[in-house]
Amino acid sequence: MTCKMERILTPDGLGVLRVSGHIEAEHVETLRELTQKEKITEGGLAIDLTEVCLVSHEAVEALALAEANGIELRNCPAYIREWVSREKDCRAAKVDHDAA
Repeated sequence: MTCKMERILTPDGLGVLRVSGHIEAEHVETLRELTQKEKITEGGLAIDLTEVCLVSHEAVEALALAEANGIELRNCPAYIREWVSREKDCRAAKVDHDAA
């Protein structure tokens, strides 16, 4: 299965990147480029993950970083939410460790 990314603009001006399928390592750079472009050109951004059925570890890292940078993750499946939360916790623990 492939990964499809579609840009939608809501009536209130929010950009939504609707992603479907499998987000594999080879799709992460495209996801980063699209989110960076949207954050620059629009007032806000959300990533809708309703139709995502599988993510790689690299995709989880990218989603965690996107969320940490203020991008909303919408309709995130519970298992992806759990992995993103764990990734954010690991990042925070690494920062704490490096600061000590």
